[in-house]
Amino acid sequence: MSLLDSKSVIKTGVKGDLLTPMGHDGPVNNTAEPPSRNPADAPRKHEDRSRLYPRVTSFRFRRGALTSGQQRNWETLWPVLGRDLATGPDQHPEPPLDLPGWFGREAPTVLEVGSGTGISTAAMAADEPDVDVVAVEVYQPGLAQLLGLVDRGGLSNVRMIRGDAVVVLRELIAPASLTGIRVFFPDPWPKSRHHKRRFLQRGTIELMADRLIDGGVLHIATDHADYAEWIAELLATQNPDAPHVVPATTPVPISLERPTTKFEGRAEREGRDINEFVYVRPARERHTSDADTGPTDPANGSQEQE
Repeated sequence: MSLLDSKSVIKTGVKGDLLTPMGHDGPVNNTAEPPSRNPADAPRKHEDRSRLYPRVTSFRFRRGALTSGQQRNWETLWPVLGRDLATGPDQHPEPPLDLPGWFGREAPTVLEVGSGTGISTAAMAADEPDVDVVAVEVYQPGLAQLLGLVDRGGLSNVRMIRGDAVVVLRELIAPASLTGIRVFFPDPWPKSRHHKRRFLQRGTIELMADRLIDGGVLHIATDHADYAEWIAELLATQNPDAPHVVPATTPVPISLERPTTKFEGRAEREGRDINEFVYVRPARERHTSDADTGPTDPANGSQEQE
């Protein structure tokens, strides 16, 4: 039996108790501009840009210029609503985010990995004004578009980080602090030799589980069949002695509904199923802590294939 026959995976067109079919903002969310081949454009010796573009294993670079409106959004709104990961030779691991201070309130917090152009992010934030959302993306035009959506929608519950989500999870997010994590339509890296570049690996699953509160939700969606099989296997073979998640069988504390975008509509018309995974963090053992084992380092806990 295929791992995708699990009840924890809900396909387009199949009704389920946990969620309805939903869409994505583009074919590849985590992308940015390729590095220049001109030696004169190379980083200065000892310059460390790893915080902004540290992992070719999780996203690709894509060109993109800001429109005049996006540039205005970036100049006026980004200093308030956004944050760039620190770069440069003097960088140090950053302290955990002060989420109540950043949002100005105490509220359940959801981290979205790879928010793309922000259409789904803004729509879901508008539907859940009592939930704070931190969107992580490397593609500047996508973040600039989300800034515009947040501004026009009068949304006060969205903040953004430009950089690698693994660094954000490892350094900026404290353990047991997130009510939910959304990973919608990550780059599938379809070639076998590139599977090690996929964001979802054994180490990142453990890291995300560690950052969720008890009962917190990990919600994943993909329209790529092979990646869905990969995700299902990762989830089915987690180490129960490390931070982990289990299939959701009862109502969860955040919404699982989001709008269907034009790109998902295209996937449906082309006959590609949308596979969704809804898992929750089980209650921690009170006599032990995740710090005893700790999440696997994503760089070393990946399920690589040659």
